[in-house]
Amino acid sequence: MLEAADLVIVGGGIMGLSTAYQLAKLGRFGRIQVLEASYLCSGASGRNGGGVRTQWSSATNVDLMKESLALCRQFAREHRINTWFRQGGYLFLARSEATRALLEASVETQQRCGLPTELLDAHRARRHVPELCLDGVLAASYNAEDAVVFPWPFVWGYAEGARALGVHIDTFTRVLGIERRGRHLEAVVTERGRIATSAVVNAAGAQSPEVARMAGVELPNRPHRHEICATEPLKPWLGPLVAELDGGLYFSQSSRGELVGGIGDERGPDTTSQASSARFLARYARALCRVVPRLGAVKVLRQWAGSYDLTPDHNPILGSVDPVTDFFQVSGFMGHGFMMAPVIGRLLAEHIATGRSTELFERWNLRRFAEGRLLSEGMIIG
Repeated sequence: MLEAADLVIVGGGIMGLSTAYQLAKLGRFGRIQVLEASYLCSGASGRNGGGVRTQWSSATNVDLMKESLALCRQFAREHRINTWFRQGGYLFLARSEATRALLEASVETQQRCGLPTELLDAHRARRHVPELCLDGVLAASYNAEDAVVFPWPFVWGYAEGARALGVHIDTFTRVLGIERRGRHLEAVVTERGRIATSAVVNAAGAQSPEVARMAGVELPNRPHRHEICATEPLKPWLGPLVAELDGGLYFSQSSRGELVGGIGDERGPDTTSQASSARFLARYARALCRVVPRLGAVKVLRQWAGSYDLTPDHNPILGSVDPVTDFFQVSGFMGHGFMMAPVIGRLLAEHIATGRSTELFERWNLRRFAEGRLLSEGMIIG
């Protein structure tokens, strides 16, 4: 581990590693140190469903994800690692009038941004997945360009790419404190020693508020446990990832044939605990069998949990903070940090290296909460 670094990144998930890799590629920064409290893929980056979509309700997110999807598509070639990238599309289902109105408005936004998204009735939606029972479904939206990947190779690819460019990555290294004098940072203190630095990226996901508090900064994020499971492998039958915005159900079929999915739970605990519950499995099974009755006999092989990183307006916190110089935030991405990390890492790296800012860094700045400038994003699963 370095004793001094030009930049310390707290968090070895895909967001921190993407930023480290892109900074190293720019070649304008010196010594970069990444600190991960556990092993790579131990957090949300290794525990998500691997969905990558451009269907959002805001033009900002649509445009960002168009670029992120392109980066995901070329990731395997750039990093020479198989990501199991599969463009089977996303099929969103709406069961209420409010959600149908949201889908209609979102499809209009996406089409203005150049996406081939279609607004469908239940009959046309069934053409994409004939096995679906669509009783009570009022509308659907479908974009064939959305995709599913296997998350772990993205973490490993960014880590190996960053190491090859000189980035130091230390796992099983917990951060204990951050030293600052006035507005300026002086060091990051870990259980393995002190690293002198004047710049820190807080990429700790659901633990980001704890890291920020070490530097005297309060974030409004809160963790929320989200559970997920995988079934026994089945013959290929499901093209798109299917998601219900009303109930938070989602499921897709992996390249190995497993059904991977989850369901939102407002009564779930606000915790970083990764324990599993019988309640989740019962709710998920009921919801899944309502949509695809023939899956009632399918066996579940694995169940796990990770943490959503929630902000009050369901939008991220990105960039510098007013009380501290060169203390950069990249958190609050709900359950969608994985799919946004390729483009966010590039944008944040350019911002750190050049000092140039964009509208995005003002839009998603921490100060919006104190100023009452809350944003909206409706296409949230779970």
